[in-house]
Amino acid sequence: MTKEKKTRTKRLLVLGGGPAGYAGAFHAADLGLDVTLVDREPNPGGVCLYRGCIPSKALLHAAKILREARDAADLGIRFGDPEIDLDRLRDWKNGVVDKLTRGLGSLRKARGIRFLQGRGSFEDSHTLHVDLDDEGTETVRFDFCLLATGGRSIIPQAFDIQSDRVIDSEAALRLDDIPKVILVVGGGYIGLEMGTVYAALGSQVHVVEMAGSLLPEADRDLVKPLHRELEKQVASIHLNTKVVGLKEIKQGVRVELSGLRVDEPELTVDKVLVCVGRRPVTKGFGLENTKVELDERGFCVVDDQRRTTDSAIFAVGDIAGPPLLAHKGSYEARKAAEVISGQPATFDAQAIPAVMYTDPEVAWAGLTEAGAQERNLPVKVVRFPWNASGRALTMNRRQGLTKVVVHPQTHQVLGVGVVGPGAGELLAEGAFAVEIGARIEDLGMTVHAHPTLSETVMEAAELFFGSSTHFYGKM
Repeated sequence: MTKEKKTRTKRLLVLGGGPAGYAGAFHAADLGLDVTLVDREPNPGGVCLYRGCIPSKALLHAAKILREARDAADLGIRFGDPEIDLDRLRDWKNGVVDKLTRGLGSLRKARGIRFLQGRGSFEDSHTLHVDLDDEGTETVRFDFCLLATGGRSIIPQAFDIQSDRVIDSEAALRLDDIPKVILVVGGGYIGLEMGTVYAALGSQVHVVEMAGSLLPEADRDLVKPLHRELEKQVASIHLNTKVVGLKEIKQGVRVELSGLRVDEPELTVDKVLVCVGRRPVTKGFGLENTKVELDERGFCVVDDQRRTTDSAIFAVGDIAGPPLLAHKGSYEARKAAEVISGQPATFDAQAIPAVMYTDPEVAWAGLTEAGAQERNLPVKVVRFPWNASGRALTMNRRQGLTKVVVHPQTHQVLGVGVVGPGAGELLAEGAFAVEIGARIEDLGMTVHAHPTLSETVMEAAELFFGSSTHFYGKM
């Protein structure tokens, strides 16, 4: 028995309940707008919370504990071989996801946001038809729409051999088993994060990357310490290498490699994890029935307020273009909600942090050194090595580096990069400095607690003027 078809009028419709969607919906409700949120999941959260950022960070934390237990022998502390209860680890990871998504559901109810669990499809620029998951349909009329449908993993046709041994990151996060041998295709942040998880859990991990370096978008001096550490964690790293053939066999998957320095052109692995990027979800929900235009890569064309070429529809998050990061989507969704409410807001962030939660972590915000070189911008780069940091040495983690990109004449902080444990947390100070247009003197004259890793930011700033307390020379 189906429910009676209903028609309701709402001021703002939000399609998609991920970090961009729910942040925009919550902020819009706080601003007094009448909000309806449509998503397929029972609670807000999207891919990030259900099948992405949060479960991956939970597993990365478990991997970090395993590595630290093994590395403790360097300090004279020895543990027995760890026993991994895969079912309990999986339950713990799922419990974290469940707690956070239920919390978001409570926040949604507290704000009085109407929630429709189902699949939405545009009939026109002011009407959404929703097929409800608990049967029935509903038509929602709206004045404005916040489009936040997110992205999905790319699986190139050459890898689609119709085998459950070839998986994407979402399948890898389910943690169905721990393969003895796994090939990770893609040396970006998703591939390296998942590779380090499986390596810590006991898999023999091989990494293949087409480019000449891991994390091609990051500065090389930040990547080098990570590369050195990863060589200790994984079985092999193949750069400038392509996968030219996949075939499922009785023993697993036979992989053919082609590259400059490939000693073994064939590998047999239990699973192949494909992490070669993500694409925006802009098809399958009637967007063609609106005036929204897409660019050549499939992203919605938006202005600095995140309004699309359809005046009633705003696009935020992954569908609004790179960087495809949850915090970028949340920020621009809040700005779009302010515009819809009548405020003169724009998306004008100067520094969108990027963090790779590998071990060590790699993080940066603002202008990179490579970006300055590409644009022929004059900069002065200062670097403080963590082998001169007392706190880093007490942690037995001297392989880190903190760098600051500075305008040589104005002394304005243009960018900050960090590699080392906790780099993502340390980056917040640098992102703030870039965002407010701080000068390098501001970082150097801010008293930092001792001994801390945050001191490396202060001492990098001191190096701009020649030397710092704990380092003398050039980096």
